[in-house]
Amino acid sequence: MEKRKRLRRLLKEGPILVVPGSYDVLTARLVQDAGFSAVYMTGSGVSLSSLGIPDLGLISYAEVLDRVEKIAAAVDIPLIADGDTGYGGVLSVIRTVKGYEARGASAMHIEDQKDPKRCGHELGRRLITPEEMVGKIKAALDARTDADFVIIARTDARTVEGIDRAIERGLKYQEAGADVIFVESPENVEEMRRIAKSFRGPAMANMVEGGRTPFLPYPELEKLGYRLAIYPNSLTRLFCKVGKDLLAELKQNGSTQAFQDKMLTHGELWRLFGSERWAELEKRYIPTNLPRKGGSR
Repeated sequence: MEKRKRLRRLLKEGPILVVPGSYDVLTARLVQDAGFSAVYMTGSGVSLSSLGIPDLGLISYAEVLDRVEKIAAAVDIPLIADGDTGYGGVLSVIRTVKGYEARGASAMHIEDQKDPKRCGHELGRRLITPEEMVGKIKAALDARTDADFVIIARTDARTVEGIDRAIERGLKYQEAGADVIFVESPENVEEMRRIAKSFRGPAMANMVEGGRTPFLPYPELEKLGYRLAIYPNSLTRLFCKVGKDLLAELKQNGSTQAFQDKMLTHGELWRLFGSERWAELEKRYIPTNLPRKGGSR
């Protein structure tokens, strides 16, 4: 609950909230260790890393819920989680909100796509009606037990229906009570400015390298009026590229030595995950007067 209150404050006060994406505990801990105030769990990254399948709406609620629980427990910063379409109709949305909240997430977003949903920067997305989405938002709000759990409403209407209809949908979702509005994949800076200025509450930007939206530094996003910016798969893309290069080096030249200066040392890796703290904790419960090997019988 303290994390959720902190996220609420961050969305309301101070500079734009910049939230890198993670797909597992390791990437989430990197985000925390780098000093960011919150972490985002990317549904696309979870699908890729757990199923080996692109973001095509094939990952299940149960599979994602397991990642929510593990990531939320592994970090001290708020977790904003991708909730896709809520994994079904309004009853599924209720179940999803309750599950995400119980597993420690501080926020989730749901979108107005029909199943099977698609990645927000791909073509082929199909939409439910605004009225259906309003019902999902109201169900999500009623399902939460902690009023500080943040509900983010995403619309994919820009690519399907144009920017005017996307903003119209966003305004309806705001009126329904959504805490943050997320208009996905605007296609130029002027559209981004319109989006950020159209809503009373916080607007969220999705920064995808090479995607449909202009990739702007976050100070520029803040000037446009955004309060929240996510970078969902930056780590995923980097890890895959560096990993491919390292494995090619090993196969072709017989060693990973050329990449050693790009790696953490063994000790640095363990310290990232609190090795000293775990060692001290273990010492607290191990008796100090155990007989030495070969001592009295």
